[in-house]
Amino acid sequence: MKPKTYIETFDQGPGGWFGWIDNALGPGRLEARNGCLVSRSPWWIDYNHAPPGAGYMHLLYALLTAGKMGEHYREVCGRNRFIEGGFPTDFTNARVTLRLKGELEARNTQMLLLVQGTHGGLCSGWLLAGQPFRVRPEWTEETVVCTPDERQWIALGARHDRTDFYGRIELPRVLGDVNNDILLVLYPLEIVPMGPIDGDAHRLRPEKDYPVWRSRLPEGYVLLDTVQIEFP
Repeated sequence: MKPKTYIETFDQGPGGWFGWIDNALGPGRLEARNGCLVSRSPWWIDYNHAPPGAGYMHLLYALLTAGKMGEHYREVCGRNRFIEGGFPTDFTNARVTLRLKGELEARNTQMLLLVQGTHGGLCSGWLLAGQPFRVRPEWTEETVVCTPDERQWIALGARHDRTDFYGRIELPRVLGDVNNDILLVLYPLEIVPMGPIDGDAHRLRPEKDYPVWRSRLPEGYVLLDTVQIEFP
């Protein structure tokens, strides 16, 4: 029988959690301080789900939920205690609790849970938009429940040239086997090109093909002290 409650306190390192640099460089090491993981701006703009997908986001924290950890992942984020502990990938009605604090200029974004699973050759991501996490200057505990009610979620879809990798798969199937990763993200970002651009902003890649006004994007930091996931 698989264990029912995953708890990560980061007292012995990142435990498999990491940040994200960009599509080319992949995972990045998060700052560790006093048993917390710190994520600071400026954050990469994830453009993989640009319209006609659900839009842009910042990836603050991520954890692989299945598979084998390659050398680079191990060097960046240490031993993955979720995978090593044999925890379930069925997140249906799982309760995710964070102990966190920070100072965040959110700029009309919210910190959301993102779950991703690959099924039939497509990676499908869903954002729990109906239950955002609040980031406050003092420590708080925030809990969300991964209900299979699609009215509380947003399907990410894919930008025009990533439909071979990303797609929309029904939520119950993805929640039933979140075999890629879970993430904490800031969404939705307002992407404003800095000056004229030659082409469609959504077909081009912000900060790779054209500069953007960073003043329109979230700024600040988040300290993550504890993650607890209770499986039914």
